[in-house]
Amino acid sequence: MTALIEMRHIDKRFPGVHALRDVRFDLVAGEVHALMGENGAGKSTLMKILSGVYHRDGGTVTLDGQDVSFASPKAAQDAGIGIIHQELSLMNDLSVAQNIFIGREPRVLGIMVDDAQMVRQARALFDAMNVPIDPETPVHRLSIAKQQMVEIAKALSFQSRVLVMDEPTAALNDREIDELFRIIAKLRASGTGIIYISHKMDEIRRISDRITVMRDGQTIGTRTTADTTLDEIITMMVGRDLGQDTASIPDLSAAPIALEVRNLRRGREIRDVSFSLRKGEILGFAGLMGAGRTEVARAIFGADPLEGGEILVHGAAVGIRTPADAVRAGIGYLSEDRKHFGLALPMSVRDNISLTSLHQFTRAGGVLDDAALARTASDQIRALDIRTPSDRQEVRLLSGGNQQKIVIAKWLLRDCDVLIFDEPTRGIDVGAKSEIYKLLSALAAEGRAIIVISSELPEILRLSHRIAVMCEGRLTGFLPGGVATQEQIMELATRTAPSHRHDSPPRPEVRV
Repeated sequence: MTALIEMRHIDKRFPGVHALRDVRFDLVAGEVHALMGENGAGKSTLMKILSGVYHRDGGTVTLDGQDVSFASPKAAQDAGIGIIHQELSLMNDLSVAQNIFIGREPRVLGIMVDDAQMVRQARALFDAMNVPIDPETPVHRLSIAKQQMVEIAKALSFQSRVLVMDEPTAALNDREIDELFRIIAKLRASGTGIIYISHKMDEIRRISDRITVMRDGQTIGTRTTADTTLDEIITMMVGRDLGQDTASIPDLSAAPIALEVRNLRRGREIRDVSFSLRKGEILGFAGLMGAGRTEVARAIFGADPLEGGEILVHGAAVGIRTPADAVRAGIGYLSEDRKHFGLALPMSVRDNISLTSLHQFTRAGGVLDDAALARTASDQIRALDIRTPSDRQEVRLLSGGNQQKIVIAKWLLRDCDVLIFDEPTRGIDVGAKSEIYKLLSALAAEGRAIIVISSELPEILRLSHRIAVMCEGRLTGFLPGGVATQEQIMELATRTAPSHRHDSPPRPEVRV
């Protein structure tokens, strides 16, 4: 069978970096071919060559057996190659329909934009996708998940023969993922070839026909999904056996309470939420999208107002109305959207690490002690194994895992006693995930009190000493770490009334 896309001996260099070396990849019509690898493995660079963003320095690319070299993304798009980027590229002030058809709007007599026709075409796309989005809604009014579905609709509107999906489910809930997979199955049946990039192993097993793994800018191998084990794929990706990173759950029954919240309330989002968190404990927050987990975290951090309730840190009531109040109380918050709320992307690693602690490096007259700042940044880079050419590197150029470590370093430098991690490994590869897990466990062992919010149940089960489950703004129950199951979490995550399971300390010495 002739390959729809064939890439052979692809080579790409940037100043000081050999990004791709002798890379091989092919795609057959009507298949889903997963492209996997740690952040920095070269996946995005390879796809940018395919989609006309980068020019290759060596090798060949064929489409239907014919040599091609796309001078621009539009040239690739015209040839039938579409791409859904992980980073949203929508224009917030335009409507959904305008975003989908921007630059190719239907027109009356070739002059005036036919808005009615554009809306009809957009609505037909969403009807086919079975997604309830009004095409006339301004994009900024949509949730991140719905914006992601708009990106998918935009790519489908080109009727591409080759479709690249880069982490398409990062912001989707289970129902939306099911709809996406239904759309993928329909496209596959029509002969569309799909390149699927994801760090989620369960998705890859569920949706792909073949898997190609890249590491350090090279192709490690291609496997048939049905004949490959999860352990084999992980070993190919990281070049080492990660193991299970098992950890014992300490007896924290005598540990002092670092954070206590009592009867937090805000409309239907937060309904009478109470819990405590001890020093050295990792409390996992589980629940379906919209359960209220992030809303609780943002309220504790002062990012959103509360209608009622009380927050205590080390037994003393604190008035938290702004994030600055929370930081002064020793609470740090790592947002689920690190690129918008956790980092200043154009700034350097050094500057980002010091963002919350500039007062520590300010001398008389408001002058920064640059030498002290550089020493501290270097210490954090070594301690957290942040992989960067230097502390002057722009953060936007680093991988997702290293960006997340920089956010952690920022709060560690502030010496926060309570740390809230919201989706700490979203968009991070399996190797970097393992490093983040070890780091969180080490922080807890040092006595930090940690809340972890995650939509990945295996992650919650792996990390947590205790698990709090939410549904529709309420805490519906608590489960002990080490012995809880996904089924128990899901039972509580779909229960609209609170359980009688109490907010109790974790059991001692239970293996994760």
